[in-house]
Amino acid sequence: MKTLQTLIQQLNCISISGPIDQEIDALVYDSRLAKPGALFFAIQGTQTDGHQFIPQVIEAGCKAIVCSESIQAPEHIAVVRVKDTQEAMATVASVFYNHPSSQLKLVAVTGTNGKTTVATLLFQLFRSFGHHVGLISTVQNQIDEEIIPATHTTPDSVKLNQLLALMVERGCEYAFMEASSHAIHQRRVAGLKFTGVCFTNITHDHLDYHLTFDNYLKAKKQLFDEVNPDAFALVNKDDRNGMVMLQNTQASRYTYGLKQMADFKARLIEHDFNGMLLEIDNQEAWFRLVGHFNAYNLLCVYGCAFLLGKSREEIITHLSNLGSVRGRFEYIRSSNGIHGIIDYAHTPDALENILSTINQIRTGNEELITVVGCGGNRDSAKRPIMADVASSQSTRAIFTSDNPRNENPEHILDEMQKGVKPLHYKRTLRISDRKEAIKTAVSLAKPGDVILVAGKGHETYQEIQGVRHPFDDKQVLAELFDLFNPNPKQA
Repeated sequence: MKTLQTLIQQLNCISISGPIDQEIDALVYDSRLAKPGALFFAIQGTQTDGHQFIPQVIEAGCKAIVCSESIQAPEHIAVVRVKDTQEAMATVASVFYNHPSSQLKLVAVTGTNGKTTVATLLFQLFRSFGHHVGLISTVQNQIDEEIIPATHTTPDSVKLNQLLALMVERGCEYAFMEASSHAIHQRRVAGLKFTGVCFTNITHDHLDYHLTFDNYLKAKKQLFDEVNPDAFALVNKDDRNGMVMLQNTQASRYTYGLKQMADFKARLIEHDFNGMLLEIDNQEAWFRLVGHFNAYNLLCVYGCAFLLGKSREEIITHLSNLGSVRGRFEYIRSSNGIHGIIDYAHTPDALENILSTINQIRTGNEELITVVGCGGNRDSAKRPIMADVASSQSTRAIFTSDNPRNENPEHILDEMQKGVKPLHYKRTLRISDRKEAIKTAVSLAKPGDVILVAGKGHETYQEIQGVRHPFDDKQVLAELFDLFNPNPKQA
């Protein structure tokens, strides 16, 4: 519990009125959670404006409000007006929870693809070194062995600081987190002290929110522009926007890459469905992850761990023992030799990376059957591109539902099919029922063939008309393998 006066000391306030010596015991931005002793933040969101709920908040007993618009309030209500309420909430949350990020070695990972894999591998790696570690990711949040369900890639600033404070309380020395473009733009990570920030890559995604690629790029870059001077910034030099991230950063600058000269360099020697032989800084090792894109992820983890003080030898030794991340190129195999791969790939670039990897591994005699869809109420521009990638790089593509949300699944499939070239019409099917689509893929597959189920990865639900129905791609595929070919083998 802290006084309002203490909490707002670091804010650039436009105006302050009312009693600021009152004690605050909770931070809320949802009017339904307002209560006596809470500080309410009136957030202007994409769907609703928190300012319109201020009367209900006052009625609920809340006597302190942070807002960005001029409002009329009774004299006994403290009103703090700021330019950006979201940034103010992040700053106040850090103060309220005693600046937890400054008590950890906190590393943020941003980029279109690879964030979850890099953050999770860093978490697993530092756990294997014997440290107490925290993780904030799309799949789940975690403090050592305790799993805390995740609802967003990056939580809101209050939950984020609360989670970091819990990590400090549990004795964590390190914490690794994904920083989504939404979170950076919405100032959820403002006020955090990062030991390091990492960039994986940037491709077409989230244009439904950012509207233009330039806006999307700027959101990612903002993380690097604002990081502390005593932090390190590690970027993928092979990505054409990697060096853009470093243009205005005050942090120490480092690069990694497979193609260009970089501070951390690797070479992919060989790979199959069980892993890859990778040379990192002139040292060869076999890793249990698969694919060219994962070579970049492993190299990012390697570079980050080195910058956090670990030796090259111990990093490679421990990293080579780590397995794949849930929903990221997860591999299962049926008893009669059909290969199944489940991956979260939901952008054109991610899908192309996965398909390219599979095509490099297979001899060419096997069929590659891809089951893929696109989410509803999201960036619709990528739908035809996804379909083009799937149909051009697979021997057969089955278009199906992903999370249609509030859209008609058939409409989404119509938009996807616009991207299929006439040359590839005959190799495509559309089956809106996702389970039926996967079932069809299994029924078409022969021993040695590869089935890729893409788009949902770790998710254990399918969102249809606002309702989340249980659905796990890996579980469904394994059950169908068992149905068609008893006794599937887990690789």
